Amino acid sequence: MVELSAGILLIAEPFLKDPNFMRTVVLLCDHQQEGSFGFVLNKQLNHTLDELIPELEGMKIPVFAGGPVQLDTLHFLHTYPELLPGSQELTDGVYWGGDFEMMKGLLVKGELDLKRIRFFVGYSGWGANQLEEEMNSKSWLTAKARKSIILHRSISEIWKDSLRLLGDEYAMMINYPTDPQLN
Repeated sequence: MVELSAGILLIAEPFLKDPNFMRTVVLLCDHQQEGSFGFVLNKQLNHTLDELIPELEGMKIPVFAGGPVQLDTLHFLHTYPELLPGSQELTDGVYWGGDFEMMKGLLVKGELDLKRIRFFVGYSGWGANQLEEEMNSKSWLTAKARKSIILHRSISEIWKDSLRLLGDEYAMMINYPTDPQLN
């Protein structure tokens, strides 16, 4: 198990029943004694960015469900630290946040490659010791995050490819049913 910190993937174990996290991968952005937060990487919403930000009319950019907390917030991950001041590096070459107005301007001008930025409504949060308790109950597997997973082209493959990062014994879990009693 990898130590919990920013830049770690939390990979839901195959039988996790929580509907917010079933077969998800969460990029951990911060882990402190007071709590932790991150973004679910593989739950795309049926909305596009222009539906949430009217001045981006016509920009049909996918938006993801970052988690069940503060669904009135919008966050972004990207690979543009030089263009978006104030961003925070989470793992090699992947950053969270930055100047929101500048980001919108760059989007409108077409200066951001949409394969290098992701948008999230809400986030996943844990209170003090809550994530540790979930780790002790084996709800999550962990791996060091990779840009190829965070900005994966195929959303439906993120969970499977994250398990493959852990080796063959975990890759077998890809084919496990969500409910082993139905097997």
